[in-house]
Amino acid sequence: MINLIIDAANEKIVFEIITDEQSYTTSHINSRENFDNFMELLLKFLKKIKIKISDINRIFVNLGPGKFTSLRISLSIAKAISFANNISLIGFKSNNLTNKNYKNLIKLDKKKLQNKGLIKPIYSS
Repeated sequence: MINLIIDAANEKIVFEIITDEQSYTTSHINSRENFDNFMELLLKFLKKIKIKISDINRIFVNLGPGKFTSLRISLSIAKAISFANNISLIGFKSNNLTNKNYKNLIKLDKKKLQNKGLIKPIYSS
């Protein structure tokens, strides 16, 4: 199973792939320039680790709390990829993470604790 994690709710934009055997991570500064190139950054990451979008089984996306632009861009991209490729989309909240350990999301999903229905962002004030 190949899982893509997209987390732009904090000071960095994080893309992580978690497979049954290993994981790959990249991060970028949470900036306007990187949001303008968000999809390009994601595609470069996937190309570097030799994974195609069609290989992905689930997408986990951070719902926040976070800044409006950060969440809107990351959610829009995650929803578009999910819809266009018939990939499961799962929302998580920042408080679901312990020490930025995204592998815990896979465990939480197995326990059915994740939001698979309405993917609604949580904006910080």
